[in-house]
Amino acid sequence: MIVNERIGAYIFSLEKEPPKFLKEIEEQALADNVPIIKKATQSLLRFLLTNNKPENILEVGAAVGFSSILMSEYMPDTAHITTIEKMPSRIEKAKENIRSAGRESKITLLEGDAIDILKELTLKEGKYDFMFMDAAKGQYINFLPEIMKLLPVGGLLVSDNVLQDGDIVQSRYGVTRRNRTIHSRMREYLYTLTHMDEFDTIVLPIGDGVTLSTRVK
Repeated sequence: MIVNERIGAYIFSLEKEPPKFLKEIEEQALADNVPIIKKATQSLLRFLLTNNKPENILEVGAAVGFSSILMSEYMPDTAHITTIEKMPSRIEKAKENIRSAGRESKITLLEGDAIDILKELTLKEGKYDFMFMDAAKGQYINFLPEIMKLLPVGGLLVSDNVLQDGDIVQSRYGVTRRNRTIHSRMREYLYTLTHMDEFDTIVLPIGDGVTLSTRVK
């Protein structure tokens, strides 16, 4: 956790309990060591969806379906989520969770590599007014050109895990060798987001770090 753990625990104690089925999916995912969005990010998504009321949501990185099911709980009744996942084991679990939650008509799961699917979606000239990025961290910068084709002016891009639990402030040599490529690519992604004329971006030190990028042009 990037913020003080005691402060985080106190804030979480003020939150309403999530629906039972969401709590069960979360507990199972944690037991299986599947990374899912942290409590603070869950609260942020709830707030953003309730206030922005998007109609077409795109998620890059479904994992076991927890975050898309959570978003479906707070989006407008007329909204729809398209989510992408490439790992077969997670795809099957996501399908099972989406079915168990009764969200099959609200959530479409696309199977395959995100960059390929994003390119296919751009060919269909689809637009998504709310996007949630929670996939392979080293690929965010590679996804961005396709994301720009799919996000209209006024749309919101939410990117998770951008501060890598605080490791992003370390120098290249302050992180393990196997994480250096991800570290440098995430730094590039953050710099790009915060310096693009097309975006107004804020970086929030919650969860593992989240950016909110509103497309302004």
